[in-house]
Amino acid sequence: MHFSASSLKQLPPSEQADFLNNLTEAEASLLLYDWAFWARANQRAPLGSWSHWLVLAGRGYGKTRAGAEWVREQAALGPGQRIALVGPTLNDARAVMVEGESGLLAVSPPWNRPKFEASKRLLTWPNGSMASLFSAEDPERLRGHQHHAAWCDELCAWRHTEDTWDNLVFGLRLGAQPRTMTTTTPKPIALLKKLLAAVEGGTVAVTRGSTFENLANLAPTFAGELVAKYKGTRLGRQELMAEILEDVPGALWQRTRLEQLRVSRPPTLVRIVVAIDPPTTAGEKADECGIIAAGIDAEDRGYIIADSSEQGLSPMRWAAKAVGLYHSLQADRIVIETNQGGLMAENVIRQVDASVPVAGVHATRSKHTRAEPVAALYEQGRIFHAGQFPELEDQMCTFTGSGTSSPDRVDALVWAVTSLMLSRPKNPTIRTL
Repeated sequence: MHFSASSLKQLPPSEQADFLNNLTEAEASLLLYDWAFWARANQRAPLGSWSHWLVLAGRGYGKTRAGAEWVREQAALGPGQRIALVGPTLNDARAVMVEGESGLLAVSPPWNRPKFEASKRLLTWPNGSMASLFSAEDPERLRGHQHHAAWCDELCAWRHTEDTWDNLVFGLRLGAQPRTMTTTTPKPIALLKKLLAAVEGGTVAVTRGSTFENLANLAPTFAGELVAKYKGTRLGRQELMAEILEDVPGALWQRTRLEQLRVSRPPTLVRIVVAIDPPTTAGEKADECGIIAAGIDAEDRGYIIADSSEQGLSPMRWAAKAVGLYHSLQADRIVIETNQGGLMAENVIRQVDASVPVAGVHATRSKHTRAEPVAALYEQGRIFHAGQFPELEDQMCTFTGSGTSSPDRVDALVWAVTSLMLSRPKNPTIRTL
């Protein structure tokens, strides 16, 4: 039987149903893996001689599926195609891009499925094409690698955005026209703005889409809960409609200023603290536990160096996570807010590791009031971000002090900076990261 995806889609629904019902098992299998039939038009690569394709879309749009199918197409151009798969973390690259429900292993037909060697971070197709996994947490690992193509997932959540992108692009030098595909929910980061500015020159193509385009393929609870909750809100405009939102009027921080205060790596630090804003509830729907690490150098400049915040952690789990960060950074102490739980908050840390110095702090003023002097330090150019911290910076740049939201990452940052720069330690020790 001969058919094309485009001609089949053009048939009336009744004729299309008759056609599908009369397929043999082999023909049905072929159609199942025919992306041209299943894809929406804006999930396919645009025409033209572009070098970089941006898919800016809301959650649940089908970005991962589009990215995996594009990589399948690139691998089929072989033999011997070399492809980079770059995620925010190595675990993200593996769990989403390779092994996820819409990842490469799931969308590949049995007769052309790549072999995945996790220890080598490598997928190999029967025709010899290969895809290697990389993490935006380790930009240097991209040095020396050459590729024909690259799939970059969740660009706006990359920790070292510029360094990772630069090292990737330097290695795109195989074949007649190396290309990248980037799938991300957009945020106003500097690199994305640079790429969008190049659209008119023809080197960058852009596809935009919303969550609502793919609701038929999403779980009913997703539509019923998340969409209902966030539709029409500012967060919904970003996460569902994929709008690039700029600064919020009245917010204590602005994205432009944070970009000006961004560095790739911190210098030698004389003091490091890990600050915790513990949640008041437990379970999957509990408040987020803010866990932020910051340091200060000999010139009295502060640096945000880690964000290990997470939602749904029990007291022992967030304590273990904070203690682990404390040891990995060779920090000087843990600072923890004790308003909710009093001494329990400090004791749970000591249950994990009694040797860790813990300083309990008690909030007597509002979060906004506590944050104002810290925001002033940013305005003075005295605090820098060592890398990207997307979730933290989202909270910072939308925090006005009004509303009912509880910016737990911001609160932990405020406690960390207050401990380092608004109260003076004695006998600082040198820490080099």
